[in-house]
Amino acid sequence: MSGSRHALEDHLRGSAALARGFGQVFGAGELAGYLALIHDVGKGTCSWRDKLLHVEGQGGGRVGIPHKHAGTVLADRYTQLAFGAVVFGHHGGLPGMEKLKSELVKALPGGEYAESVGEAIRAVEELIPQIHPEHRLVVPSWLTDLSKKEGRLGLDLLVRMLYSCVVDADFLDTSAHFEATAARVRAPADMAALLERYEMRRAKMLAGRQLSPVDGLRQSVYEQACAASSGPPGVYVLHVPTGGAKTLAAGGFALRHAAAHGKQRVVLAVPYISITEQNAAVYRDLLDPDPGSDEQAVVLEHHSAVDLDAEEASAGLTPKQREELKARAHAAKLAAENWDAPFVVTTTVRLFESLFSHKPSPMRRLHNLAGSVVVLDEVQALPDRLLVPILSGLRGLADHFGVTVLLASATQPSFWELQKWEGLERRAVIEDPSQLFDALARVSYEWRMEEDVTLEGIAAKAAAFPQVLTVVGTTKDAARFHRHLGHHAAEGSLLHLSTRMTGGHRREVIAAVKELLAGGAAVQVVSTSLIEAGVDLDFPRVYRAWAPAESLQQAAGRCNRDGRLPAGTVVIFRPADGHTPRSSEYDAALQASETYFGPGRAFPDDLGALEGYYRLRYHLQQGGPDSGLGAELEDLRRKLDFPAVDRAFQMIDDGLSTPVVVIRHEEDREAIEKAVGQLRDPYRPCGPEVLRSLQQHTASLPRYEADAALRSGLAEPVTGDLLLWCGAYHHQRGLDPDEPEDRQSYAVM
Repeated sequence: MSGSRHALEDHLRGSAALARGFGQVFGAGELAGYLALIHDVGKGTCSWRDKLLHVEGQGGGRVGIPHKHAGTVLADRYTQLAFGAVVFGHHGGLPGMEKLKSELVKALPGGEYAESVGEAIRAVEELIPQIHPEHRLVVPSWLTDLSKKEGRLGLDLLVRMLYSCVVDADFLDTSAHFEATAARVRAPADMAALLERYEMRRAKMLAGRQLSPVDGLRQSVYEQACAASSGPPGVYVLHVPTGGAKTLAAGGFALRHAAAHGKQRVVLAVPYISITEQNAAVYRDLLDPDPGSDEQAVVLEHHSAVDLDAEEASAGLTPKQREELKARAHAAKLAAENWDAPFVVTTTVRLFESLFSHKPSPMRRLHNLAGSVVVLDEVQALPDRLLVPILSGLRGLADHFGVTVLLASATQPSFWELQKWEGLERRAVIEDPSQLFDALARVSYEWRMEEDVTLEGIAAKAAAFPQVLTVVGTTKDAARFHRHLGHHAAEGSLLHLSTRMTGGHRREVIAAVKELLAGGAAVQVVSTSLIEAGVDLDFPRVYRAWAPAESLQQAAGRCNRDGRLPAGTVVIFRPADGHTPRSSEYDAALQASETYFGPGRAFPDDLGALEGYYRLRYHLQQGGPDSGLGAELEDLRRKLDFPAVDRAFQMIDDGLSTPVVVIRHEEDREAIEKAVGQLRDPYRPCGPEVLRSLQQHTASLPRYEADAALRSGLAEPVTGDLLLWCGAYHHQRGLDPDEPEDRQSYAVM
């Protein structure tokens, strides 16, 4: 019953059964089950049991006696030392091999833990003789020559997946005991039934939409995706122009492929939270059960901006409805920990930082990638500086863990030009992308690259058009351009988008832009690149400041998106007073763009030029076949230095910006101040849901501006690098550094 002691034998056998089932998906069930069986053998000592009783008598707390060494010894004896890392790190995180070796010495005869290790093993073997298998456990057949580079990388990935199996099984078995329920493991989804629902609802959704001149081409894209889905597991490319209904085609491919090949789930990862929310809403409409149904939700949206907690205030709901809401929220929180849902929508940051983490919480979900379809949307946004480990990890998942990968984008990078994907078959979903790009060409390009081009000059021209979008290179340029627009525009709404605005503010503006465009109203928008990928907007005219080629093409995707005009106009300009992001990666992309695109050269949607552009871009960042693009992380992976890989693999370059919490509305003050207080209190540790609740209230500032704000008292520290804003917040431009404070609207409006 709930609250009773969890017998060690029951916990080890229960965890082993769960881990064995998880590992069977990738052919390592016996190995995963054994590691789970021995992970807590160290708790068999009298000293551990006595301390547990003492702690219980004091009201609870940590036992504080090491118990990891006994299982590590057994793992080394019956498997190999590398798998001992799974046992040793099941609470604190995977250790590096040097650390593991030194700890093993302490557990061997003559070491400080040798006596307790022997006592624990003798005690547990009487209850569970299976901790001594008759033979050393066999590793998967594909893990052959560990003296070779690729063999070591395979071992790294296998250890990560086994670790995921064990820590998830450990958590689920413990939770089941204290909740007095069976372990919460969802039965495999009926992908064929989900596909049938998807097709039926897609047809209904399309029937309710306004007809578009490009609907026939979008249907062709969908049909090609469905046809390609019957192909064998592997790595597929969905190369579709912007506005080609890529979201629906990717979902159709993934569900059909899963149904055809027995895949257990679909995991869709996108680079930006705004796209995650947009795509998750689409897939929920197509896949989730009808309101009032007892069926579990199909789509799990898991990223830093989604609140998985039930609303505390449930005004208007009956007690039964409040209980149902609470139960659904609890189920969603549990599923988010390990992605135990048929269709997961997340971010590429969460996906890959989980893959290369060394901590239990983010790694619990990894084993549920095995036997799945992973869709990487807007794949061009993957950071160059980490491409080598990302591509290596994806290839390992595809080769050895039953994962099919779908790369979806209008600007497909040339990953097969890199050594990591040499020899990997490239499976095309669209037979002839160039023909499709020609058929879906909806814009004409103009170049303004003269030396006298300025932001104000372009603003004066853009202001003459009732519906126009301008995309610039930095947040400062966006604020300046917005002011210039205000000086020149005669009428209509002048709107601004950048990361200097809070997440909630940006969502409000995007919703307003969509409404104004749909109603045919005048609306002039300036934005940074955050509007380019996945935000479904349709302007007749777009201005784009000079940028890497994929950004130029993505900006063009916001122009005449539905093909209702003979041609939209995209003006690419290089402002003499404009700025660009500062990074060697961005500089290489600009240099490669200069080579292939511009007046007298190719337009951004020239696929041949884009191939050359990516080849040159990667070449400029490589010092050789084994260096550059994050190759140094592969060396750390070969050494099985899991903590070092975790430290080095940072998809978000936090050194360039600082998150800032802003109180925009008085009605939000109490909740924000409560969350900030929790984060500041060192004696009340709080979970990730507190940070998640602040996401919609958070903007970003360049690091140097944030430091200046702290010195001047315009911001206060909260925790880590998170700040609370005490100064002014412009009602349109957010944290605008160039606006005199007496002319800004203050934070509370």
